[in-house]
Amino acid sequence: MLNQEKILGCDWCNIPEAECRYQLAESDCWRLFLADEQDYVGRCVLVLRRHCESMSALSDEEWTDLHRMIKMTEKCVKTVFGAELCNWSCLMNRFYKSADPNPHVHVHVRPRYKNPVVINGHEYADAEFGHHYSLRRDSVIPEEDMQVIFREMKRWIEENAYCK
Repeated sequence: MLNQEKILGCDWCNIPEAECRYQLAESDCWRLFLADEQDYVGRCVLVLRRHCESMSALSDEEWTDLHRMIKMTEKCVKTVFGAELCNWSCLMNRFYKSADPNPHVHVHVRPRYKNPVVINGHEYADAEFGHHYSLRRDSVIPEEDMQVIFREMKRWIEENAYCK
């Protein structure tokens, strides 16, 4: 049983409205955000809508909804930007750097590209394609390109998938 302090102290449970500007979709159980760091074009984060500290504690409904959201997200980045595949991870290590960890289940998606992606005339190549993704990439996508990424993904999701 979670106590109210855990929920009140959770960054994911208390996302300020200003931080939601890159929300792409919302389902009954999950929220999909374009990640602030676009080191891989279309990088996203799926966040469970309820406070839950472990994937093993997900309900059957949450697992089913996660599967649907994964399928939607992969199809979106493959269709819109030509991603070859997606790397999915739920590591949650950062939470445990704190003396009083307060993890919240969320899943990162890193689309991977065999061919460069061009946005606003800027070319983004996945130099590690076929290898583990890099945790610290130097490439920074300018805000105007991030807006295009968000707009194109949001449009595709609204035209092709259920979202609230």
